[in-house]
Amino acid sequence: MALVFILASTFLVSLVSLAGVLTLAVKEKLMQKLLLCLIGFSAGALIGGAFLHILPEALANKLNSEAVFYYVLLGIVLFFLLERYLYWRHCHQESCKVHPFTYLNLVGGAFHNCIDGMSIAASYLISPKVGVVTTIAIILHEIPHELGDFAVLVYGGFSKKKALLYNYISAFAATIGALAVYFISDFAKGSLNFILPLTAGGFIYIAATDLIPQIHKESNSKRAAWAFVAFLCGIGFMIAAKFLLKD
Repeated sequence: MALVFILASTFLVSLVSLAGVLTLAVKEKLMQKLLLCLIGFSAGALIGGAFLHILPEALANKLNSEAVFYYVLLGIVLFFLLERYLYWRHCHQESCKVHPFTYLNLVGGAFHNCIDGMSIAASYLISPKVGVVTTIAIILHEIPHELGDFAVLVYGGFSKKKALLYNYISAFAATIGALAVYFISDFAKGSLNFILPLTAGGFIYIAATDLIPQIHKESNSKRAAWAFVAFLCGIGFMIAAKFLLKD
C-alpha cells in the first residue's frame, strides 16, 4: 500500500512541472501578485512542515537528538551546494542559441526532484501522516520553483512547449528517487532515519534563503503584507494538519 501512495505522490509532484502553462493563461501582472502570496504560503508550509512534523518524527525515530540536528545541518549544506553549483550558470556569449545554463538547470532540477522523491518515499515508509505532509510541502514549494525553472528555460532559448516537456522529464526524477529508497529500504532501514532530518534541513534552507528573501524584495508594502499573511497561513496550515492527520 505504501508503494501506491509513494507513486501517486511523486506523480502529483511531477505534474507541478507543468505549472508553466499558467503563464500562458494568466496575465503577467496578476501572476506576479498571486506568485508572491504563493511564495509566502509555501515558505510558511515548509517551515511548519519541518518543525512541526518532520523533525518531531525524526526525533522519535531511534536517532538521538544530536544526530538529528547534525543531519539537519547536512541537509542545509547539501541544498546550498546544489543551488550554488547546479543552478543559474549563465552563458557569457550573447550569441548562444540555447544557453548552457539551461542544461545545468535541468540537471540541477532533476537532482533536486530525485531528493524530493527520496524524501517522500522515506516519509511514507516511516509514517503515512508525515508522507502526506512532506508531499504537500514539496508540491507547494515546487509551484513557484517550477514557474521559475520554466522561465529560465524559455529565457535560455527553448520554445515554451519544449521547456514544458523538458521540465516534466526532469521532474520524473522524483519517481526514480522514490523507487530507489522504497526498494532498498529493507536492506538499509537506517537510511530512512537520516533522510527525514536531511529533508527538514532542505525545507528550512529553501524557505529561509529562496522564498522569504523574495518577500523582502517586494517594494509594495501592501503586497508584502499580504505575502506575510500568506506566510502565517502556511504555518497555520501545517498546525491544522498536525491535528487533522492521523497515522
